[in-house]
Amino acid sequence: MYTGLVHLHNLLRWVVLIALLVTIFKLVLKKDALKSSKVLLMSVHTTLLLGLYQYFFGNVGFQLIKSATGGMKEVMKDAASRFWAVEHAVSMILAIVFITIGHVKYKKSGKVNPTLALYVIALILILLMTPWPFKAGVGRPWYPGA
Repeated sequence: MYTGLVHLHNLLRWVVLIALLVTIFKLVLKKDALKSSKVLLMSVHTTLLLGLYQYFFGNVGFQLIKSATGGMKEVMKDAASRFWAVEHAVSMILAIVFITIGHVKYKKSGKVNPTLALYVIALILILLMTPWPFKAGVGRPWYPGA
């Protein structure tokens, strides 16, 4: 079951990225982006739930902190452990917060500029902290099961 959830989480990164890029594109063109923003919101929250499950019940994340003899101090010294235990989780949660705030602002006021700025910041965070295959020590395949 855990492997299937990791693959689903991995697959949803593409849904999130595509929905985020489509929404940003629509906002730049000043088209109605409410539907794509809603799809983005649902996909990031689903991804968050899957990620939280993996963090607390998987072999990376909280398990790394628990199993390290020096605790958090030891985890912070190792780049790969630090990425999974702290950097990835915190950055993605921040990106999801920015997306959620941006969606609410856009839905209530229809203002493009603050929403666009929040979405671009979220995109940058997501691109930086996604475990791309070329990231040494933490890379995941482009597609689940590949």
